[in-house]
Amino acid sequence: MYWIVVGDVHESSGRMGRIPGVGEAEALILSGDLTNRGGAAKADQVLDAALRANPRVLAQVGNMDKPELTGHLTRRGMNIHRETRLLAPGLALMGVGCSTPTPFGTPSEVSEEQLAAWLAETHARAKALAGEGGRILAVIHNPPRGTPLDRLPGGVNVGSQAVREFLEREQPPVCVCGHIHEAVGDILLGRCHVLNPGLLSEGGYVRVDLGNGELSASLGRF
Repeated sequence: MYWIVVGDVHESSGRMGRIPGVGEAEALILSGDLTNRGGAAKADQVLDAALRANPRVLAQVGNMDKPELTGHLTRRGMNIHRETRLLAPGLALMGVGCSTPTPFGTPSEVSEEQLAAWLAETHARAKALAGEGGRILAVIHNPPRGTPLDRLPGGVNVGSQAVREFLEREQPPVCVCGHIHEAVGDILLGRCHVLNPGLLSEGGYVRVDLGNGELSASLGRF
C-alpha cells in the first residue's frame, strides 16, 4: 500500500501522469502551491490533471494559492489543510498548508504563532483518528527551519521554527514538506523522516509506503 505526494506544482501539471506508479497509488496528494497566486479556475486545471493521473486526489493550499481555494477544495472533497484523513487502519494523514511570511507578500502567509496553533490542533485530531499506537503522515507545506530543506542557494535558512519544534516534539514517522524549490532532499529530525521533493516540473515526488505496520518514504525523480 503506497501514496504519492508532490509539492509545488505551480500550474505545471502536465507531467503528473508520468510519475511512476501514480495510477496504482492509494491517492495522489498535493502538498501546496497548486497555482501562482491563483484561485479556483487555475486550481481546477491542476486538480483535473491530477484526477486523470489518479482518481483519488487530496490537496491543500500553499502560500502561492489564494486563501479562498481552501473552501473550493473542501467543496470538491479534496481539502487536507487543517484536516485529517484515515488513510488505512492505524494510519492518519494531517495537512497544514500556507507558509510563514516571505519577502514577496504571497496570498497565504501566516505568523509562526498561527502555524504552531494549526499544527497542534490538527495533530491532536490525527492522533485520535490513528488510535493507540497508530502512525501519522504529516503533509506540511512549510519546511522546518535550520535544515537543508529550507536553505536558499545563498545559504540562508527561511523555514518555519514552529514546524521544526512541532516535528521534534511530536515525531511523526514521515513528514513531506515543500515551499523551497532549491532545497530538495531528506533528513531525520530525531525519528521523523522529513522530505522535500522540490518542483513537480523538475520531476520531484515522494512515495510513502505502509508495510507490516511501518510507514516509510523515499524521494523519487522522473
